[in-house]
Amino acid sequence: MKAFNAKKEVNNIIKFIQDYYQKNNLGGAILGISGGKDSAVVAALMTKALGCENVIGVTLPCHSKKEDKNDAKLISDYYGFELINFDLTSIFDTFKEELQKIGDFGREEVKNSDINLKPRFRMAAVYYLAALYSALRRKTYLVAGTSNKSELYVGYFTKGGDSVHDIAPIANYTVEEVIKIGEYLNVPKEVLYKKPSDGLSGQSDEEKLGVTYREIATCMEDKTKLDKKVAEKIEKLHQNNLHKFHIPTYER
Repeated sequence: MKAFNAKKEVNNIIKFIQDYYQKNNLGGAILGISGGKDSAVVAALMTKALGCENVIGVTLPCHSKKEDKNDAKLISDYYGFELINFDLTSIFDTFKEELQKIGDFGREEVKNSDINLKPRFRMAAVYYLAALYSALRRKTYLVAGTSNKSELYVGYFTKGGDSVHDIAPIANYTVEEVIKIGEYLNVPKEVLYKKPSDGLSGQSDEEKLGVTYREIATCMEDKTKLDKKVAEKIEKLHQNNLHKFHIPTYER
């Protein structure tokens, strides 16, 4: 396997972004800044490609940890892009109050629905702000996605939530590769090496998945290098989540 050349990959990604923006007469980028490495790396790439004046970051707290918002500000201060706070907590609470009119549901019954509702609210807010700032500043803002290859392989994303975006700078890079890109871009260490978490469930990504990102990367490269049970678990996650990528459509 070839050694990973972060400098080369960063230059290629920046060229990809610039070429796409020039070809389609686009103006800016907006993205949710979670306080984690993926959004930090994407924000860094977008500012390098477009200039910090053309990038807007959004924090979207929803019963979230204060440290995530602080880490998001650390990233915006470091790369110099505008940061907006759009608190979704009261919107989420109002939704839950309306839900009670339908029925009295148990905590476990609504757990998965609650977790997935938050990223759907977040993406709606980001797209609203993209349209708003496109109108205000008379240039088109795209929503930048922050999913990486490892997450996508096992379907670790929300349909209609963080799966929705207009441009995907790091979707073909594993977690380990994203970290190397982040190191090259000097992403602050406290964010780059932070334990990956959705900030919603109270668990780390790897705790939720039951496998490590390193194991996922190994499985994608050569599953025979993994313990058979671990490889089977990763492949089961992959197969069970393929429906997230395809909408079955009846052909006349």
